[in-house]
Amino acid sequence: MSWQPPGGGGGGPWGGGGSPWGRGGGIKPPDFEDVLRRLQERVGKLLPGMGRGKGFILVIAAVVVLWLASGFYVVDPDELGVVLRFGAYNRTATPGLNYHLPDPIEKVLIPKVTRVNRIEIGYRSEGTPQEVPAESLMLTGDENIVDINFTVFWLIKDAKNYVFNIRNPDATVKVAAESAMREIIGHTLIASALAEGRAKIETDTQTLLQQILDSYRSGIEITQVQLQKVDPPAPVIDAFRDVQSAKIDQQRYNNEAQTYSNNLVPVAQGDASRIVQQAQAYKAQVVLQAQGDAARFLSVYNAYKAAPDVTARRLYIETLESILQNTNKVMIDKSASGSGVVPYLPLPKLAAPHAAPAPAPATGSQP
Repeated sequence: MSWQPPGGGGGGPWGGGGSPWGRGGGIKPPDFEDVLRRLQERVGKLLPGMGRGKGFILVIAAVVVLWLASGFYVVDPDELGVVLRFGAYNRTATPGLNYHLPDPIEKVLIPKVTRVNRIEIGYRSEGTPQEVPAESLMLTGDENIVDINFTVFWLIKDAKNYVFNIRNPDATVKVAAESAMREIIGHTLIASALAEGRAKIETDTQTLLQQILDSYRSGIEITQVQLQKVDPPAPVIDAFRDVQSAKIDQQRYNNEAQTYSNNLVPVAQGDASRIVQQAQAYKAQVVLQAQGDAARFLSVYNAYKAAPDVTARRLYIETLESILQNTNKVMIDKSASGSGVVPYLPLPKLAAPHAAPAPAPATGSQP
């Protein structure tokens, strides 16, 4: 049905034509029948005998079927499928045979979620092994420089976040791991980093790195951080080893001195305790003896006050007894003088078990 202006005049609202597109050189609407006819002719040239009628419909149907069949895909057991509809996340496909609407409506990304990925920091082992000082040299908590090579192992734990939230996973994990290691080393003494603190450094770095990646919602899980080398920088490693050797010698000498002290001090303490106990025993002995002498003197004094003569005589007798019992005694008989008999008797010698014979008389006369 053509457009006619009111009153049969020429020109319409677009300026003098019997149609909205004007006349003459104006833009004409597309002729769909002409387009379809040209398409049939081209198909006929490519596939003779199929350009018109049923043949063309069959070709179109085959193309549509192939297009729909392109939506089938397989997800392996170690993978997950992330289906995107017009570029936005739609769903996650599990392992097995799956289907999505053909491109460009939907497409699928299939990351390997169980494969353990490896990132080397501070060195490269592929091809010719080489060191990367820009990554490995770090400052410790006591302001020393340490050369550290380590490896980070990671895998995908959330396929959706992994696909949408990070652009370059390897670079992201590498930069975050280097930052976490530098922070941990910055709070660690060099002696601990070179000796017993390696396990703690690995654990703390893994924990901090996982926190950083979780804050990014990266969908990545760190399975292990493994230290490969922890050494002083190469230019000073010999001097550092000399220092460490001197410290070991110092510790050994300290241990030997402590052992000698532990052996000597108890012996000295035992001798001191024995001497003190002997002194205390002697003190007690002297005090008790003095107290006994004082008590005996008081008892004698009290007896003397009660009976002076008897007590004085007894003291005289006891004194002589104590004096004479340890001296040599000779008995002289005055009545035997002048009778030719020896006038004395050596009593101690007679009391001896093997007494010597008495000497001969001085005058030589018979008794």
